[in-house]
Amino acid sequence: MFKFAPYVLKTVWRHRARSLLTVSGSAIAVFVFCFVGAVHQGMHDLQRRQESQRSLIVFQANKFCPATSHLPQDYDRQINDIDGVRDVVPIQVFTNNCRASLDVIVFYGITPSQLTNVRDFELIKGAWSEFRDPGRNGMSSNAAVVGRAVAARRQIDVGQEFSIGDISVRVAGIYTSNNPAEENYIYAHLDYLQRRRGANLVGTVTQIEVLLEPDADSDSVCRQIDTLFRGGPVETNTQSKGVFQAQSLGDLAQLVDMARYLGYACVGLVLALVATTSVMSVQDRIQQHAVLQTIGFSGARVFGLVLVESLVLATAGGLLGVACSMGTLELGGLAVGAEAVTVAFTPSIPLALTGLLISMVSGLLAGIVPAWHAARTEIVPALRHA
Repeated sequence: MFKFAPYVLKTVWRHRARSLLTVSGSAIAVFVFCFVGAVHQGMHDLQRRQESQRSLIVFQANKFCPATSHLPQDYDRQINDIDGVRDVVPIQVFTNNCRASLDVIVFYGITPSQLTNVRDFELIKGAWSEFRDPGRNGMSSNAAVVGRAVAARRQIDVGQEFSIGDISVRVAGIYTSNNPAEENYIYAHLDYLQRRRGANLVGTVTQIEVLLEPDADSDSVCRQIDTLFRGGPVETNTQSKGVFQAQSLGDLAQLVDMARYLGYACVGLVLALVATTSVMSVQDRIQQHAVLQTIGFSGARVFGLVLVESLVLATAGGLLGVACSMGTLELGGLAVGAEAVTVAFTPSIPLALTGLLISMVSGLLAGIVPAWHAARTEIVPALRHA
């Protein structure tokens, strides 16, 4: 069959306008499919990573958006005395939008000395010493380290001032992480966020992150923390970090699941486009297929030629769509977030291969009926066809 590749390519090129429209339509469908798949993969990757970190989030009970949660900061000392707790990190959170959005900016206020212990970062610009500077005259420092994705999206560079809402920070560094979602956060000084303009949050934090020992029972520690503060000034709700983030993204997760049907619709679109083109091609070449059979081509070989033609169109569209989607995802640094939790649109080789495989399978399925029709063409009536 490979020796007939020039014939197939010439056939496709002979009707290049129709072929290009089919390829471009298939490419758009595969592009959308890969985008939907990247969001779904980002959700799965976020939950998988957080479940493996063995960390808990202590949040104010019956609260949701970070702006409504206020825990006494001194809870950290009491939590640190519980068996199985390795480290306790008070965190002040500020976000410009608690609702689902494609441009959520999330500030995490944290003590600089604890940041490198609880996050796996690599600074690609700037210096950690610039971030650790306590500030002039003992005042809180507005230095911050910014995730690479945020820096690219907002065109931020080291040394610049970045402002949003009542917060203005000086970019001391830009970091990268092996967790794409982490690159969508900005880390500032805890006391700076507590003392930001228009807020008096000294002594309180949004949440407390608890890191566990390897052999600690996370469910038991959660119960102990909530029991400890049940009669305190502020009740708590403690969950594993993965569960906490999944709950925060609950509505968004449902939208992502619904978007999967859009991905399935894109697969159907590829199937319909390639099938339509194959049917039209077979109808236009009834005489040609009859001539092929007259000179000795079997019905099975004619079937194979039409099927390969359909596969070529679908594969070309798949390659173009996958290349465009992977490039856009890699360069765009896109993410969607809700309630100060972000999900990165994660491109990957498995996703690219899945998109290409789906386009190839769609091309084969779309070509079966037209190829079967061409293989069963009756020679004499077909040669008389005008």
